[in-house]
Amino acid sequence: MDVTDTSQQASDRAQELKRFEESKLGVKGLLDSGLTSLPPLFIHPPETLSSLKPARPTPGSIPTVDLSGCDSARRPSVVAEVGCAARELGFFQVVNHGVPQEVLDRTVAAVKAFHEQPAEAKARIYRRNLETGVSFLSNVDLFLSKAASWRDTLRIRLGPKLADVEEIPEVCRNEVLEWNQQVQRLGGILLGLLSEGLGLSPGKLQELMCLDSRTIVGHYYPYCPQPNLTVGLTSHADPGVITVLLQDQVGGLQVKRSDGWVDLTPVPGALVVNIGDILQIMSNDEYKSVDHRVLANPSREPRVSIAVFCNPRDHENQFGPFPELVTSDKPAAFRQFTLNEYMRRLFSKKLEGKNLINYFRA
Repeated sequence: MDVTDTSQQASDRAQELKRFEESKLGVKGLLDSGLTSLPPLFIHPPETLSSLKPARPTPGSIPTVDLSGCDSARRPSVVAEVGCAARELGFFQVVNHGVPQEVLDRTVAAVKAFHEQPAEAKARIYRRNLETGVSFLSNVDLFLSKAASWRDTLRIRLGPKLADVEEIPEVCRNEVLEWNQQVQRLGGILLGLLSEGLGLSPGKLQELMCLDSRTIVGHYYPYCPQPNLTVGLTSHADPGVITVLLQDQVGGLQVKRSDGWVDLTPVPGALVVNIGDILQIMSNDEYKSVDHRVLANPSREPRVSIAVFCNPRDHENQFGPFPELVTSDKPAAFRQFTLNEYMRRLFSKKLEGKNLINYFRA
């Protein structure tokens, strides 16, 4: 292929991206228009597609932690389970977390209802920036990635300053506000357990206001006509402190382990918790932030997942490994940095792998 062909391909892709973005349809809108095969901008390169196979059956590969009694005599046992999962896998599911099943069901149903509105209802808030605190878009890294992924997303800023409530779509407004309260309560419990798992005081992560900056993303993965040619979400690690994920029962989330990809099979009533890059850094590599991905959805039933990303509030503060976790035997694995520097680096890159955290290694 000569330079002219490559240049023409780049030009064609740029035009295709522009048309898709300006349509404000998202992938759900494309599907509703009668599309039966993938547009070229969604087709991923062979190096991505070659590893896209259903994971081998590995029951119990992602541990489920029972949080009941975590403020009683059971607490040391729960701390040990959470700490072990955070060190070895970076992912775990939690049950008996205090969120009623009807709240879980209502939240999923409300986010699904938003995405299944007519395209013109969603187009009003289709935007890349989050200045108003609310945006609907397809692929946060659309203009940076090698290929687009088959999903749409509703993003809402929950803290430190909640989005204008009137901007939150009415079809899911009450449910989002209720979910915000539930995540703040549960997040406090999780941060306490994770702090103790590092041998620190229960309030250590809370003191850094690690729950104050929160964003909710409601992903919608509609049926994909050619799931072997694309992905729902490319392999990446989460950048923050922790992520709390509510998912329906459709499945498709996979976690990377040393011996390959494993399915994170939904457990009814459970929530998924995973460690973000910031917490891996603060733990001085004790806890692991691991790559995960979502396969394109081959099912006629759409997949819905709702993630809340939790981050520290102070973007000018210096972050790095906790001094208590740095010793002569285990020196600091990462340098100090501000969250402003971290976020600039994050948003200049496509959503991919562990490039971000490795940039800050000592």
